[in-house]
Amino acid sequence: MSKLLAIFSREWRSLLVSPIAAVTIAMFLLVSGYLFYTIVITASVQTRMMLRMQQMIPQMNINDVILTPSLRNLSVILLLIVPILTMRTLAEERKQKTSELLLTSPVTVTQIVLGKYCAVLALYALMLGLTLYMPLLLSRFGVISWWPVLSSYLGLFLVGAVFLSVGLLASSLTENQMIAAITSFSLLLVMWLLGWAGAVTADSQFGTLLTNLSILQHLNNFLQGLIDTKDVVYLLGLVAIGLFLTHRVLESQRWR
Repeated sequence: MSKLLAIFSREWRSLLVSPIAAVTIAMFLLVSGYLFYTIVITASVQTRMMLRMQQMIPQMNINDVILTPSLRNLSVILLLIVPILTMRTLAEERKQKTSELLLTSPVTVTQIVLGKYCAVLALYALMLGLTLYMPLLLSRFGVISWWPVLSSYLGLFLVGAVFLSVGLLASSLTENQMIAAITSFSLLLVMWLLGWAGAVTADSQFGTLLTNLSILQHLNNFLQGLIDTKDVVYLLGLVAIGLFLTHRVLESQRWR
């Protein structure tokens, strides 16, 4: 455990001092904040229009109209942000030739993978936590239901955990950070588009299979306030697969 914590601490410090991480978090908050602002403004305009037409204040579900679309936008932004966060985790080690020292040091490959993964996961949790201003701000001006908020953030955390495991895998395959980012984005995009492909072929068994495999479908359940065991197990299973494949890649490099 101490060796795992040492790797985690090393990677965590490296992330905190990295300008890439700072710029990535800033971009994430800037884009998500702008989209949140546009959704709030749009809802405000629609409310004023309905007030003029009906001469009464319309009943508006803040969760459905503002908060859920805003949180769904976060998942789309992650497609671009996660590859940037993870592209250097293992690729940089190979480029600087420190991966050989790391793999021959008295630590296991499992400790290396988990240490680096937990570091980027902690950074992602911090980044996600910074968006809590959205529901907190809305709660000052209206009534919101907190259960869907909590389930949505759980879903976003799990989806982000899946994306990070895929990004870590992509970073283990190359020493070029740009190639790692492109590979990660491509894999994540394929996983994301499974839901759309399932919707197109919804009348067939193949379409049903694609829908069940879609991360978007499982995330939608969380956004609606539904925490289903099968959704949690599926997403955690994808995390495990990503980490296992990363472990196998590093194990193969260890014996070359």
